[in-house]
Amino acid sequence: MLTETKRILADLIAFPTISADSNLDMITYMADHLKSCGAMVDIYRDDSGQKANLFATLGPETDGGMVLSGHSDVVPVTDQKWATDPFQMTEMDGRLYGRGTCDMKGFIAATLAIAPKYAQMARPKPIHFAYTYDEETGCVGAGHLAETLRQRGIRPAMALIGEPTMMQVVEGHKGCYEYTAHFSGLEGHGSSPDLGVNAVEYAVRYVSRLLELRENLKHMAPVGSPFDPPWTTINVGAVNGGSVHNVIPPRAKVDWEMRPVQNTDAKFVKQAIDQYCRDTLLPDMQRVYPYAAITTEIIGEVAGLIPVDENAAKRILFELTGANTAHLVPFGTEAGIFQELGMDVVVCGPGSIAQAHKANEFLAIDQLQSCLNLLQKLGDRI
Repeated sequence: MLTETKRILADLIAFPTISADSNLDMITYMADHLKSCGAMVDIYRDDSGQKANLFATLGPETDGGMVLSGHSDVVPVTDQKWATDPFQMTEMDGRLYGRGTCDMKGFIAATLAIAPKYAQMARPKPIHFAYTYDEETGCVGAGHLAETLRQRGIRPAMALIGEPTMMQVVEGHKGCYEYTAHFSGLEGHGSSPDLGVNAVEYAVRYVSRLLELRENLKHMAPVGSPFDPPWTTINVGAVNGGSVHNVIPPRAKVDWEMRPVQNTDAKFVKQAIDQYCRDTLLPDMQRVYPYAAITTEIIGEVAGLIPVDENAAKRILFELTGANTAHLVPFGTEAGIFQELGMDVVVCGPGSIAQAHKANEFLAIDQLQSCLNLLQKLGDRI
């Protein structure tokens, strides 16, 4: 089984599925493999037709069962110094090197390798395989897949997201909401600031309001919040605008993010900043220039994975791994999107997130074997 998994992983690594590029060749490869196992396979393309999600099922077409999920895309290798070809898997010193070995084609390869065994098992509930696009750029594909499952009335009971956790069971992480606010004002000479609309100044006022909201959030942390810090955070990543000292800048933008510990915090921040723009900033801007505008670009809104007391997926993984403690992680995954569909969700996969996105990314072979062991037990258990 390990030899077959490594063979599949080598094939997956050879697909350079950087988020900016198409993933269709890899999706076709995985679809053909699962069809050969007898799975019912559906491919859902995005609007461009160049990217797709794959959703496949072994077993009966009924509610319940388990989803095994991973994302097909990887981050770029540009300006990274690799000792080997990043898109040709290299085995060395008990490790498998290549872009995506850890994040997260190793897990995907393991699920594909185990699929023929799952196909031989009689079961009352289905096992689903979900492979998405553009996780690295805002979990776009998983969001589209979730909507597809809603429309089709497909209701799995549980999901295992195979992001690298060193095979530890993870039950929670914060969400990640990223935005760019664009300010359009009126250019003018710096000696007459009242005759222009200074986009940079309004961007600064916008940032000041975000910082006020950040302080408010510290007092809104749920009692017993397990996260560190326990409240929702806001970070301003960049403010851009202007050109020279004596010109009123007509354009500016603010890149910012928040990481909610609960969905109500995200709603609070969005409503508060929208109201501030609508009731305060825009009237001031348009008093001078009626065509002034503030627009918000949503880069990504990825729900967090909220720890819950009753989680069947966590209970099963505890049984199979012998673990008795679930962990939290600082990085985001697609898990919250599946949780919002009503599934019990955990994150557990081979490798360390410390290796992800770096040059010479690797997956230890013993981690891959541990993943295969878990998937074998999981098939027997469900």
